[in-house]
Amino acid sequence: MQEKIERKRLAILRILRDVGEPLGSQQITERLGDLGYDISGRTVRFHLLAMDKEGLTEYVGKHGRKITGKGIEEISNARVHEKVGFLSTRIDQMTCAMDFDLVSLNGTVIVNISLIRQQDLLPACPLMSRVYEKGFSMGRLISLFHPGEKVGEMVIPAGYIGVGTVCSVTLNGVLLAHKIPANSRFGGLLEIQDFKPSRFVAIINYDGTSLDPLEIFIKSGMTDYLGATGSGNGLIGAGFREIPAQTRDRVVEIAGRLEKVGLGGFLTIGMPNRDVTEIPVSDGNIGAIVIGGLNPIAILEEAGFEVHSHALSGLIPYRRLFSYLDLEERALQFVDM
Repeated sequence: MQEKIERKRLAILRILRDVGEPLGSQQITERLGDLGYDISGRTVRFHLLAMDKEGLTEYVGKHGRKITGKGIEEISNARVHEKVGFLSTRIDQMTCAMDFDLVSLNGTVIVNISLIRQQDLLPACPLMSRVYEKGFSMGRLISLFHPGEKVGEMVIPAGYIGVGTVCSVTLNGVLLAHKIPANSRFGGLLEIQDFKPSRFVAIINYDGTSLDPLEIFIKSGMTDYLGATGSGNGLIGAGFREIPAQTRDRVVEIAGRLEKVGLGGFLTIGMPNRDVTEIPVSDGNIGAIVIGGLNPIAILEEAGFEVHSHALSGLIPYRRLFSYLDLEERALQFVDM
């Protein structure tokens, strides 16, 4: 019985998330019916009242109810046991789906979407920019999305702004376009000393988790971006890739080109068959450390902002991105809406 209740409530939350605006109970009942749920309007109202009390939904008068940040987070965290291995599959799917061309600078890249309250966007800009300035971000580009805009399967809810940061899996896609396979082994916490990478202090394999490792480390309070961007000593998010050794020269050349177009994300490119920051590499491969795409958002969590992040959210045109140097100016347009 409890499992059935959970499924129905998650279905309601997904409907509110995907629509991106408040809905009345009758509208929700009709949409549930379209999804195959045999449920009465009275039962839907019962679930909505319960979720109001839990802070998952919010009553907004005659307009009905909208999903809250906590409700969005609940969708991501629910039924975790069914999702193990999902992230590894998602990485492969998104790698093949993106079509960014490094010559024409056309096509799509992969982004993470983080939801921040509209009134918090402008105060958050200096902290995000600080991560970019110190070189601890995946490239130099970022994007913003209005309430109601859709990215992948997500619609930005009312009252929130979507912050799009480039996902490091974009590097996999670019390499694949050049016929270079990259194996994403794990995400982890990378210790920074004097602004340089030292060693991984915690790792989570991509094929054994349902969530992006950096999301886990952020929510667990294990990161230290304030230290890394301040004194140069701290803990940041990074990923580890293995790439065929014979392609190393080409990878270095591509990494340089990516840097020029704002998508530089390689922190370290190792030598064939040699450990990288104490991480052993399989025979015939090189190891590469790539910077975590959610790093500019993680510092906001440390500073106490309410943020809800979703890695590998979807694909957007490369030209939708802009330099972090223009972030505050762009943010003003969103705040004044």
